[in-house]
Amino acid sequence: MERNQPSELENALSYLQCVLIARRTRINPEQVTWAQYDVLEFLRIQGPMMPSVLSKSLGMSRSSTSKNLRILKDKQLINQTQCGKDKREQLTALTEKGKTFLASAAKSRHESATIAASVLTPGEQCIFTEICQKIASALNEDHMKK
Repeated sequence: MERNQPSELENALSYLQCVLIARRTRINPEQVTWAQYDVLEFLRIQGPMMPSVLSKSLGMSRSSTSKNLRILKDKQLINQTQCGKDKREQLTALTEKGKTFLASAAKSRHESATIAASVLTPGEQCIFTEICQKIASALNEDHMKK
């Protein structure tokens, strides 16, 4: 069975993803894996949360999430505190060191935004922002259903 050629949209998304991942890889002296970085970024954006919610939101198995959380805790980038009466329930949050790590990573994100702003008009920037948020929400909603 022959596969249809990818659409221009699929190619554009794939190419953008490759470029963004390559940029993120260059700014990672702590050798935080992509999955661990995603955990940190998700905590930065969404705030403290339970590992089970984090696992589901990121599409990671619970065992993979637990392993990544242990490593991030060892690197002192996150902390976990008991939540509720069940001692197994832990609320996961960024530490100051984690926030500092993400702040340094944000420099690269800011540089990317500056480059994007240099090639887009203000109107295109608004449209691009709206489209990115719309696609991210749709992809996240689809993922959460599965």
